[in-house]
Amino acid sequence: MPDSTQVCLQTTLLGILLNACLAAAKGIAGVIGHSYALIADAIESTSDIASSLIVYGGLKIASIPPDEDHPYGHGKAEPLAAMLVAFALLTAALAIIIQSIREIQTPHHAPAPFTLYILIGVVIVKESLYRYVINVGDKTQSTAVITDAWHHRSDAITSAATGVGIAIALICGPGYEAADDWAALLASGIIILNAIRLFRPALAEVMDAAPGNGMEQQVRDAALAVRGVTGLDVCNVRKMGLHYYVDLHVLVDGDLPVRDGHEIAHRVKDAIRKAQPRIHDILIHIEPTEAHPA
Repeated sequence: MPDSTQVCLQTTLLGILLNACLAAAKGIAGVIGHSYALIADAIESTSDIASSLIVYGGLKIASIPPDEDHPYGHGKAEPLAAMLVAFALLTAALAIIIQSIREIQTPHHAPAPFTLYILIGVVIVKESLYRYVINVGDKTQSTAVITDAWHHRSDAITSAATGVGIAIALICGPGYEAADDWAALLASGIIILNAIRLFRPALAEVMDAAPGNGMEQQVRDAALAVRGVTGLDVCNVRKMGLHYYVDLHVLVDGDLPVRDGHEIAHRVKDAIRKAQPRIHDILIHIEPTEAHPA
């Protein structure tokens, strides 16, 4: 069974392939069908390709084993890639806003009816891709993959808004030719909100913020269940790429021989890793119980 990194890489490559096909289809349909919103949608899909390539590169770098210069590995490349993707989303949204305003101010033809069917197909494909990628991201707890998944959903949102705009332009007739441009403008606002929402967890991971998924409680519960452990003091957990690292202060009877304390530490490590296999390394400091009176 492929490991988490390999699954993430395969998922990202699938997204790149589908986005390339969708970008080409939307771009051609937008030009032929006189729909700038569809062309803008194609631009957003093209940015998806660039973003997925960034995610792919980040995952590849994050999978490089630790070395002399990077004793903790290269896992930070993964949230850094997610931050770059969030920036790419923001940039694409701003570009669409600028061009949409220009199109609204410039008289043009109403979109061709067939562009609506193109968009319906795009929304179905992109929403399906989002659901698949977000499932992989949740299982692997990859910040970059989750960000990439929401990039796919942003594309689906943009396409859906564009479809509404085109439908309004076609149904209402003359005077509503710019409806799809207004739709693109609205979708850009949604994309900006998504970009901000995706940037925050990536930044938190880069800053070694404590994970909020119950990981610390799992570590504490597993350690306290080990025979010989009388309590815990410090318990710090941080995420590094697809793995977690733990710093833990374990309390034991102060009269125990050093060798016994060492063995307890190893049992604690084994118990924690068994409870949570995603924890890559655990640094344990043994302290006497007497130094921490209740």
